[in-house]
Amino acid sequence: MRKLNVAILGATGMVGQELLDILVERDFPIANLTLLSSARSAGKRVLVGGREYAVQEASAQAFQGVDVAFFAAGGQVSRDWVDVAVSAGALVIDNTSAFRLRDDVPLVVPEVNSEEILRHRGIIANPNCSTIIMALVLKPIYDRAGIRRVVVSTYQAVSGAGGRAMDELRRQTEDYLAGREMEAQILPVASAAKHYPIAFNVIPQIDEFAEEDYTKEEWKMVRETHKLFKDPDIKVSPTTIRIPVMRCHSESINVETEQGLSPEECRELLKQAPGVKVLDDPSQQEYPMPLQLTGKDDVYVGRIRRDLTVENGLNLWVVGDQVRKGAALNAVQIAEQALKLGAI
Repeated sequence: MRKLNVAILGATGMVGQELLDILVERDFPIANLTLLSSARSAGKRVLVGGREYAVQEASAQAFQGVDVAFFAAGGQVSRDWVDVAVSAGALVIDNTSAFRLRDDVPLVVPEVNSEEILRHRGIIANPNCSTIIMALVLKPIYDRAGIRRVVVSTYQAVSGAGGRAMDELRRQTEDYLAGREMEAQILPVASAAKHYPIAFNVIPQIDEFAEEDYTKEEWKMVRETHKLFKDPDIKVSPTTIRIPVMRCHSESINVETEQGLSPEECRELLKQAPGVKVLDDPSQQEYPMPLQLTGKDDVYVGRIRRDLTVENGLNLWVVGDQVRKGAALNAVQIAEQALKLGAI
């Protein structure tokens, strides 16, 4: 396999660090590795696969000769540098929301729509983490029975809001248990006028509110699902919720299918689905939970049962590590598939 010159923009962040780990774990064919960041993080030393690399400040020169560039430094940073990287000849795989809904940019989950990779014009977008986790489970159901409607409630880990949110959960937990007042500065949205503690709490807001009082996170799940499946007629009704869990997003998904699909048939379908593991044995209290699935590549599904209120309804409980499959792993898999298809 041909070796590639790889760059990571946002190499010192949570997703950037996960990208580096996954590239090593999967033995991605790297010829040269360039780690890029803001001026603030430039000069840091990072150990990758036993070799130390110096982090550089992002510059036009840094993208020269790069074959694939993973962007994981925020939407505005992606917008600032994407044209520079593409003009230098790199394929940009972007982990932000900056390009996901652009018509000329493929939005890709390899297990769902890998053929979209072939139509890229220099940029491929990684979907939102919650959308990726849901789409993996919906894909085999959609192919077999069609989908009319999805009602999804997410239970999202604080790591989805970054390292500062994780630090705040730790501090708040210590303060609560010590009888001290908890201070909140990050959640639900760092730029918001109000902030609420997440320790021993549940916050029914992720991102800012938008049309019809749905949040931007909720609209991402609607619009990205339509784009991934090329089916704007799928009705998606989301509620996104932040819970005091460090890592792994959970989702309660109610699916109404076009054709009948029994829980047993659904279970067998999902057992064969790439990137999905079934953990579903109520008699033994076996079902997916975040604590046991942190660091896992697959998305796990359990509590598969009939919805007793509609003719073709199913309920599912889904858990996935949103830093891995919901972000870094999906990006690396896109690059692997692009290389396999000759799209790099």
